[in-house]
Amino acid sequence: MSIRNQPRDAAVFGIDIGKTVFHVVGLDAAHAPIQKATFRRETLLQFFERASPVLVGMEACPGSQWLARKLLGMGHTVRIVPAQFVKPFVKSNKNDIIDAEAIAEAVTRPTMRFVEIRTPEQIDLQALHRVRDRMIAHRTRLISQMRAFCLEYGIAIHQGAGKFKAEIPRVLADETNELTPSMRRILTEVHGEMMELEQRITAMNHEIEAIAARSDTARRLMTVPGIGPLASTALLAAAGSGRQFRRARDLAAWLGLVPREHSTGGKTKLLGISKRGNKYLRRMIVHGARSCVTHLDRSRDRLGPWLDGLESRMHKNKVTVALAAKIARVVWVILTKPGATYERRVPAFG
Repeated sequence: MSIRNQPRDAAVFGIDIGKTVFHVVGLDAAHAPIQKATFRRETLLQFFERASPVLVGMEACPGSQWLARKLLGMGHTVRIVPAQFVKPFVKSNKNDIIDAEAIAEAVTRPTMRFVEIRTPEQIDLQALHRVRDRMIAHRTRLISQMRAFCLEYGIAIHQGAGKFKAEIPRVLADETNELTPSMRRILTEVHGEMMELEQRITAMNHEIEAIAARSDTARRLMTVPGIGPLASTALLAAAGSGRQFRRARDLAAWLGLVPREHSTGGKTKLLGISKRGNKYLRRMIVHGARSCVTHLDRSRDRLGPWLDGLESRMHKNKVTVALAAKIARVVWVILTKPGATYERRVPAFG
């Protein structure tokens, strides 16, 4: 490593992450740039091994979690910033060095929000959920394609994956319908692809259920109405311990389940939910809440009177989202308090 790229006595370093090239800017205590350097992956780690323990910032992107864990192991303090919060600090034109300087400036702001540094186990679990979600989306595409092909020959199949999987073998075996031999062969091949995908999804579901059964936190999360093995493990992968949130509402806001606000001149205007954050996790929580609104035994659960009151004055969809936000708040309590579980009845009146 050249002398020019020896670490200087900076108060904070900002790193603009690339696939093979990394740009680093160091700022002093007055936030003035005192070092600008470019490294490859190997020399970057050597640079920070020689540097004294310091604050290091980077944008949230693929590779940021790996680099953050490496730097933490070297004794540095690491903060990961969402890209949208760095953009206001980019001055004038944009290039990699300017981005690194903006990152260094952003991480020093006292009100800045940061991304939690995840463990390898969390990343593995999140990858499992993302692959499963991709498979389910692909299965939906295959079903929609086969249903459209059948409609071209006057064969209508009920909507819903379950009904389609039950009916398509009968359609393929029926020699009296109008399917041509070529279309029957195509549908048979696509159906085989779908069934192979179904087996992979089932195996992945079993793996996720086994992980949930081994985790004490996941088991406690599953005491909450609307939270099952999928939602509990997805929460563990994305939110971890939950201690990065100061209060329960912050977790609900992180999931995009609180109203957007556009207020000015002392006039408060609340809009629909913000839909920020993890779409996959928000979808799971909302689907769980929708199931509760329909199937929850309200006479035996503390949420029953509250749901009845909501339904008397607002649409069912609003009730569902309100319940999803409440579930998120309960989840925060369980994540942050060891041994906590959901009590279906108020303890004083149980």
